Amino acid sequence: MNRIAASAMTTLGLLPRAALILMLLAAPVLAVPMMRADTGSTIEAPSPRKAGVGFVLLVSLQRA
Repeated sequence: MNRIAASAMTTLGLLPRAALILMLLAAPVLAVPMMRADTGSTIEAPSPRKAGVGFVLLVSLQRA
């Protein structure tokens, strides 16, 4: 019975360390979906204005 109790105590002593290591390894993997779900924090550059189309339209209307 002492051998079983010693084995159980060794296992219970290693359990908190194993849980801590698993949490440290799993944290980045679990954080990636949360970052991808939040699309409100994306900063995008404003779209460039297309000024050339209006000028071509103005010139073509004046000739007609």
